[in-house]
Amino acid sequence: MKFTDGYWLLREGVTAAHPVEVLDVSAADSALEIHAPTQPIRHRGDLLRGPVVTISAHTPMPDVIGVTFTHFEGERPRGPQFELRRTDVASQVSYDDEYATLTSGSLTLRVRRTAPWRLDFLSGGRTLTSSGPKGMGIMRDTTTGAHYLREQLGLGVGTSVYGLGERFGPLVKNGQVVDVWNADGGTATEQAYKNTPFYLTDAGYGVFVDHPGKVSFEVGSEAVSRVQFSVESQQLTYYVIHGPTPKDILRRYTALTGRPALPPAWSFGLWLSTSFTTSYDEKTVTYFIDSMRERELPLSVFHFDCFWMREFNWCDFRWDPRVFPDPEGMLTRLHERGLRVCVWINPYIAQRSPLFAEGRELGHLLRRPDGSVWQWDLWQPGMALVDFTSAAARDWYAAKLEAVLDQGVDCFKTDFGERVPVDVAWSDGSDPERMHNYYTHLYNRTVFEVLRKHRGEGEAVVFARSATAGSQQFPVHWGGDCEATYESMAESLRGGLSLGLSGFGYWSHDIGGFEGTPSPALFKRWLAFGLLSSHSRLHGSSSYRVPWLFDEESVDVLRHFTRLKLSLMPYLYGAARTAAAEGVPMMRAMVLEFPDDPGCAHLERQYMLGPDLLVAPVFSDEGEVAYYVPEGDWTSFSTGETVSGPRWVRERHGFLSVPLLVRPGAVIPVGAVADRPDYDHADGVTLRAYGLARGARVTVPVGDVVFTVVREGDTLRASCGDPAAAWQLAAGERTARAAAGTGFLSLELGRW
Repeated sequence: MKFTDGYWLLREGVTAAHPVEVLDVSAADSALEIHAPTQPIRHRGDLLRGPVVTISAHTPMPDVIGVTFTHFEGERPRGPQFELRRTDVASQVSYDDEYATLTSGSLTLRVRRTAPWRLDFLSGGRTLTSSGPKGMGIMRDTTTGAHYLREQLGLGVGTSVYGLGERFGPLVKNGQVVDVWNADGGTATEQAYKNTPFYLTDAGYGVFVDHPGKVSFEVGSEAVSRVQFSVESQQLTYYVIHGPTPKDILRRYTALTGRPALPPAWSFGLWLSTSFTTSYDEKTVTYFIDSMRERELPLSVFHFDCFWMREFNWCDFRWDPRVFPDPEGMLTRLHERGLRVCVWINPYIAQRSPLFAEGRELGHLLRRPDGSVWQWDLWQPGMALVDFTSAAARDWYAAKLEAVLDQGVDCFKTDFGERVPVDVAWSDGSDPERMHNYYTHLYNRTVFEVLRKHRGEGEAVVFARSATAGSQQFPVHWGGDCEATYESMAESLRGGLSLGLSGFGYWSHDIGGFEGTPSPALFKRWLAFGLLSSHSRLHGSSSYRVPWLFDEESVDVLRHFTRLKLSLMPYLYGAARTAAAEGVPMMRAMVLEFPDDPGCAHLERQYMLGPDLLVAPVFSDEGEVAYYVPEGDWTSFSTGETVSGPRWVRERHGFLSVPLLVRPGAVIPVGAVADRPDYDHADGVTLRAYGLARGARVTVPVGDVVFTVVREGDTLRASCGDPAAAWQLAAGERTARAAAGTGFLSLELGRW
C-alpha cells in the first residue's frame, strides 16, 4: 500500500507519525523496551502529546531478532497467530546515552537514542539493513478511518529481494507491489495461492513479518531504495534473520516457522490423473493404467479428481455409485497393480451434499455474524465452508476422511482454501482478516495429521494448492491452474522457485498445463521439466494427459524422463532429506547455490535440482535454449561432454534431451532400478564422480548408508565406515570408460 505522493508529500487523506528519538529504554528478560515519541521533546509541554511508539526488541533464536512496535496497546488480541518455534538463546542487551543494542549470535540491533531516528541491523560491523527517519510510522487514512503500521527497511545497492510465496512474476521482486493475500487467481496474474510474509535477500539477511493476515509490501517501489511493509493493525512484529548465505537464512527461517516433513519415497514417482472435467469410470482408469504398463511407462500414483464424487455433492466423500459401484474392490485392484491412490477433496460443502445439513446442525460450518451459515454459489451451488477453527469441526471432517482411507485411498489432493470470506464469525473468535490466509494452514494440517495417524510417520503426503507461512510442514504443494503455453510453463517455474525461496521444500505443477490442451511439442518439453521437478503429475482440465493421445514420440519422451528420474532417486531422496532436515528446497533458484555469482541473481529459466544438477528446461518447439553456466568445468549428465563457465551457452535439443549438467567435483549416486521410486537406493548403486580432483574426499549419503568417496591418484575408492566394505575399480577399466566419453569415473556397489 502506498502512502506517499512522491518524496515530500503524503497522499490525500493520509496522515503520518514517525518516531524521532528515544525517550527512555529498559532491559528485561534479554529484551529491550523502548518508548519513542513522534515529535521532539523540547520541554515538558511536549510530553502531553502523542503518539508515542512502544518498541520491543527480542530474540527467539540465535541470529534472529524481532522488533514489535505498538501504537495503542488496548486492542483486544485476536487470533490466529503463526506458531513459531523458539529456543533458549544467550542474547546481550546494553544501552548508554548514544545507543541501545541487542545482540543475538552474530546479529546486532542498534537503536540510536537521539535524533535523527535510526535503527540498524548489523553483523560483523557491517550494516545489513536499517530503518531511518520516516521509516517506521503510524499511518492513518482520514477518509476511511483505517489505521496502519508501516516499516521501511533499506535496500543496499545491488541487493535483490526474493520470496514472498509462490509468485509467478519476475523472480527478483525489486520494483513490485505484493499484497500477501491468498487468492484463486491462476498462474498468470499478480495474485497467488501461496502467500508468505517473508522475503530473502542476497545481502545476508531475510525478513519475516509476523502477521497472518494481509501484509502489503512495496519492494523498492514506493521508496525505491527500501522494502516497505504495512498492516492495518495497532501492533506489528517483524524478524530480521541473518544468514550470511541464502541457505543459512532459509535454515533459520524454517527453524522458526517449521521444517517440511519428508514425503514417502513412492510419492516421487509419476502421478497420473483422471483430469478435472473429463469423463471417466473404472473402465477408463483401468484402460489408462493397462496402456501405461503395455508401453513400459512406470506409474506410481493414480489420482481421481473431483468427479469421483457425484456432481453438486462436493464434498460428501462418497464415491459416485453410478460410475464406481465397487470402490473398495477397485482400490484393491489398483493396489494389486502396485499403485497408490489419491483422491481430490476441498474444504467446501455444497448445499446438496448430505454433509451440509449435518454440518449445519452440528455447528461445524462457518457462520455470518448473525448466526446464519455463510454461503455463496461460486464454485459449488450454495456451498459452505468448514470452520477449522473449531476442534469439533476438525474432528468431524477428519472422520469423513478416515472412512475414505479405510476404503483403501492412500493420500489426498487438498484443493482450494483460498476464497475465504471476511464478513464472518469464526467459532474461536478469530479475526476474519487474520484468518483469511491462515485458513489454509488449518485445513492442510487437519488432512496431513489424519494421514500421518492412519498411514504412519513418513507415509503422509498431500497435494496442496493453497498455503501460508508454516504450511511447508505439510507437503507437497503444486502450482495451480496454469495454461497450456510455453509462457505459462515459464511462469510456473518462476512460481516454484519463488516458493522454494520462501521455505517450501517440495513443489510440483501440471505437466502440459491445466487450461487448454498442449500441442505435442509443448507436452514433450513440459514432460522433461516435470520429471526433473520434485514431484511429477500428469493433469489437465478438460482433456486427458496420457501421452499416446499426443503422439507416439510423447510415449518415448515420458518413458525416458520417468526412468531417468527413478534412476536418480538415490540422489533425489538425499536432496529431499536435506529439505526436511534443513529447509533447503529440492528445486533451487541459482542464486541459492551461487549467491556470490552476480550472473545468477536474476536467473529464472533454470535451476539446481538438489546441490549438484543444473536443469534448463526448453521453452520452444524448435529446442533452442540459452542457459548460464557458473564457474568450473560442468559435465552433461547425458553425453559426458564438458561445458566450462562462467558463460552463457546456446544449444538446440531434441525432445529426448534437455540441458542437465553436473557440478564440478560432485558424486552422483545412480540407482539400479528405473521402474519405481521406492526401492533400496543403496543396493546396486553406482557412484559417478564428475571432475573429482585427485586427493578429494566426498561424503555421499544413500538411503541408510553414508559412503565416503576418495580419488587416490587414478583410483576411485568408496567406503562406508567398515574396513571390509570397500570397493575399488581397476584403473584400466575406469580409464577406458572415461575415454569412451562417459565424462565420469564410477563405482558400482551392492549390499554386502
